[in-house]
Amino acid sequence: MTIATDKPTSGLTAPDAAITALAAGAASIDRIAEVTLSSIVLPLRNPISDAKVLTGRQKAMTEVVFLFAEIRTEQGHEGIGFGYSKRAGGPAQFVHAQEIAPVLIGEDPNDIGKIWTKLVWAGASVGRSGVATQAIAAIDIALWDLKAKRAGLPLAKLIGSSRDSVQTYNTSGGFLHTPIEEVMENAAISLANGIGGIKLKVGQPDWRTDIARVTAVREFLGDDVPLMVDANQQWDRPTAQRMGRILEQFDLVWIEEPLDAYDAEGHAQLARSLDTSIATGEMLASVSEHVRLIEAGSVDILQPDAPRIGGITQFLKLATLAEHHNLQLAPHFAMEIHLHLAAVYPLQTWVEHFDWLEPLFDEHLETRDGRMHLSARPGLGFTLSEQGRAWTVANMVVR
Repeated sequence: MTIATDKPTSGLTAPDAAITALAAGAASIDRIAEVTLSSIVLPLRNPISDAKVLTGRQKAMTEVVFLFAEIRTEQGHEGIGFGYSKRAGGPAQFVHAQEIAPVLIGEDPNDIGKIWTKLVWAGASVGRSGVATQAIAAIDIALWDLKAKRAGLPLAKLIGSSRDSVQTYNTSGGFLHTPIEEVMENAAISLANGIGGIKLKVGQPDWRTDIARVTAVREFLGDDVPLMVDANQQWDRPTAQRMGRILEQFDLVWIEEPLDAYDAEGHAQLARSLDTSIATGEMLASVSEHVRLIEAGSVDILQPDAPRIGGITQFLKLATLAEHHNLQLAPHFAMEIHLHLAAVYPLQTWVEHFDWLEPLFDEHLETRDGRMHLSARPGLGFTLSEQGRAWTVANMVVR
């Protein structure tokens, strides 16, 4: 009987040796041999403005900076993951990942929880939130992708899916820089492409402009199409309360980020006083920050972002807590990752559809009948396109 060791069986390629060992019933322990880190800058077709821009707190967004991690093992298995930053932070994520990535070499890629903790301690002086864990997220996601590919399963199936498709809504067509006529045209295109709901940005300095835009879109869509609004944290408590009451007439699925992301008490007051559900969480950068929201009763629909809170390992911990509190889940951005995680969650979920990232990948997700569908492709189910690689601005290989 041939027993696999940490090194490939003599006379066989690495993948063949692994297959031989598995066929013989022996355990096959693999090791991480190489990590490639890439900083990729995705240009946006038009400058993007939400309420944070109109209040002067941020500049219009013209690009998204991604940190990609590609991991290869001694047996030839590979995984890919990414994190991202909008407006600032991308270079910092890349540099931090460079500093901590060497501790991956020689580790068993199956030990994802152990590796996450090891990476945190490698960069412990900068904490366990923000850039520090966002750099880890790209690596963590790549490890989960690798594990699912090694099993020959889509990631959702590896974890254990609750459904094969998830309700989906479009955000990218409803930003504040977009004239209302174009917003409605974008909404019609989204619905024709099988997307189920539409999200509209609000939070303009003149609240009457917001109401006029929501009125126009609701009348255009009719009463049966799910509609959400997003204030991007730009209301104070009295304004949020007043706007929430006015918006009740539009039968919204949710009001998103009506207040500062860290105002747990204010969100809790709104959740108690309004019929419309309150959704928030996308800006938080750790599981512990979400715990405060949940314990305060601040949210009806939780919106965590796996790349922002440290990856899939942390997301699954948070999802368990959210389920315990009977919360709905609507992960933020990065649908290529969040489709799988939303499909796993037992309670009601939504996935946010953004077309911005499509040029980065060779594959595209399927939307029909108002839902986003899992593919049969193993892992996350995407590969980085040649165009994506052409947008690389920095690269590092760790062996």
